[in-house]
Amino acid sequence: MADIRILLAEDDNNLGSLLKEYLVIKGYKADLYPNGNRAYKGFLKEHYNLCLLDVMMPEKDGFTLAKEIRQINSDIPIIFLTAKSLKQDVLEGFSIGADDYITKPFSMEELLFRIEAILRRTEQLQNKTQDIYQLGKYTFDTKKQTLAIDQKMQKLTTKEAELLKLLCTNHNKVLERNFALRTIWFDDNYFNARSMDVYITKLRKYLKEDPSIEIINVHGKGFKLIY
Repeated sequence: MADIRILLAEDDNNLGSLLKEYLVIKGYKADLYPNGNRAYKGFLKEHYNLCLLDVMMPEKDGFTLAKEIRQINSDIPIIFLTAKSLKQDVLEGFSIGADDYITKPFSMEELLFRIEAILRRTEQLQNKTQDIYQLGKYTFDTKKQTLAIDQKMQKLTTKEAELLKLLCTNHNKVLERNFALRTIWFDDNYFNARSMDVYITKLRKYLKEDPSIEIINVHGKGFKLIY
């Protein structure tokens, strides 16, 4: 974590100093900026791996800052820190491209968990993914969206294939539910979550002919593909 640098934009000096100190203790490098303008200038000078942006800041608010950062780097993870919890604010944050949104007051442990989860996702997305996966006796072709065993071939829908590919790239690790929903459905609302559960059930059915393969539920987190 020594080379992970975090941009922290927070106009509350007490909270900002506390957050910076906590992140440094946890092994991160962190630069604190008291407003959006100074944070933007800092972003232009330094290489950052993640941005923590307060929404309500003087001179330039967090949403505006995030839009400017996105014009320069479309991939850098952004977490909004805010006292606001109105639905339209949350939607605006995600429409800009936020990776997460945490409402004050929050625990330092929760913030750290979210930072670590997002950094893991970023690393996973940056890793080169393959086109063909061997799952026990099955062969999964991500390009053709097919799952074959012996002489039988199952044609997968696009979402089935996308979900199985995410499970494969994270095999023997937890695929976080919210990450899968935002990656495939672009929204982690209740209805999309129920839809994903249906797709998981279908994938289990397709894979049932090899008992060495399992998709297990990890309570409160997501799913894990084991083979």
